[in-house]
This record gives sequence, C-alpha cells and structure tokens, in this order.
Amino acid sequence: MSSVISLIKISGHYLDDDALLQRFAEAVAGREEQLAIVHGGGIEITRLQERLNIEPRYVDGLRVTDAQSLSLVEMVLCGSVNKRLVRHLLNAGVDAQGLSGVDRGLVRARQMRHESVDMQYTGSVKSVRGEVLCQLLDLGVTPVIAPVSAGTDSNFNLNADPVSGALAAAIEADSVVFISNVSGVLADKELVEKLSEVEARALIANGTIYGGMIPKVKSALDVLSSGVPKAIITDLDGWACDVGTTFVQ
Repeated sequence: MSSVISLIKISGHYLDDDALLQRFAEAVAGREEQLAIVHGGGIEITRLQERLNIEPRYVDGLRVTDAQSLSLVEMVLCGSVNKRLVRHLLNAGVDAQGLSGVDRGLVRARQMRHESVDMQYTGSVKSVRGEVLCQLLDLGVTPVIAPVSAGTDSNFNLNADPVSGALAAAIEADSVVFISNVSGVLADKELVEKLSEVEARALIANGTIYGGMIPKVKSALDVLSSGVPKAIITDLDGWACDVGTTFVQ
C-alpha cells in the first residue's frame, strides 16, 4: 500500500452529474496513492431551499444556515450527495465508506464568528480526530466525508475547503487536491504550474487572478498555512495527468 496520502476536495460541479461522477470514480480507482475525499453540495442545497420557499442567505460568500436549513443540509450532504458519490466509487471498485464530520467526532465545530451577522448553524473547525481517517486508510478504505460537523448542542454546516485543510493536516497528507471545473491558474491564457504564497498574492493584487479563482487560491494558501506541503488546483482531466497549479510553501 502506498505511503503517500492525498486529500481530494471535489467541487459541486461534479456531484449532480452521473457521467462526471463515474469518470471521477474511475480516476480514483486508478490512483496509486491513498486517498480521502471531502465533498460539498451547495448547489443541491440551494435547489432544495428554493423548492421549499426558503430564501438562501449568504454573507461574504458563505451560506448562513438557520435551523430549518440545517435539516436540509444534513439531508443533502450526509444523505443523497454522500451516498451517490460512495455508490459510484463502489461501482468503480473503490472500497469507499461515507461519513460526516459528526461520525466518531471526526470534526468538532463551533459557531462561525462574524462581526455583524449571526451565522447561526454555520460553523468553523474546532478540532479533528485524524486517527479516525488513518484507521480507515490503514484498512485500504477510502473515506468520503460530508462537512457537517458536531457541535455541543447541535450540528453545524461547514464549508468543505477549511474542513479539507484541517483533515489533511491531521492525517499528515502530502497534498490537498481541489478538483473543480477549472484547470488551474491562468496567466496570459497559459497554465501556471507552480506558485508560492508570495507569487499567488501578487497575482491577486495585479488582477491576474480574479473572480471565482480568488477564493480557490485562498483556500489553497490556507491549506499551506495548516502545514500541508502542497495544494493543487486542477480539473478532472488535469488530475488524471498530474497537471494543474501547485502551491508550495
């Protein structure tokens, strides 16, 4: 068994597309390193909120999760999305097990603090039990983690990116790979293969990195600050060929 561990954070763009999920599962089955997978599912949560006439609320790009929405988040992330992803992995021959941050106290959470908004049941990482994932990895199991996590009096909805960084640091992963619908950071329409934190922040400052790429890059830099040696932004095709933008200390 490989001693190299990668934590994969898969974007919501893949999670409601069976064809893309099948391709992702087949890619996971073909990897040699040990993998843990974290997923979100915000698109499907919003879709269900709208069907139930619940107005989605956001502050600074983060979902404000009220009590009613928390039940939907648990149902979508821990239920339909997690089990759909696990099913595709199993069908591709991957020994996958779905769980959430709540299970075995994998991720303990607290309410996210904001200077002007009550974030209610939107949380931030308080602590993690890396040994829970290490035990599964030692058995050859691929954990598939929904970022709903356990608080003292309730569960919390957490953004999948910081959960990925915290879990990767706890299991001493060699890398975090953000698989989304973009191949990486582009400069003059060319893929930038490697960036340091200083270089990445300079590209944000001069406008080369802009729009939706900014939060992706900041998530990658947060992974580095948590102690993980490298973070990679790529898409499914890029991951299959080990091509993308790698962020290093």
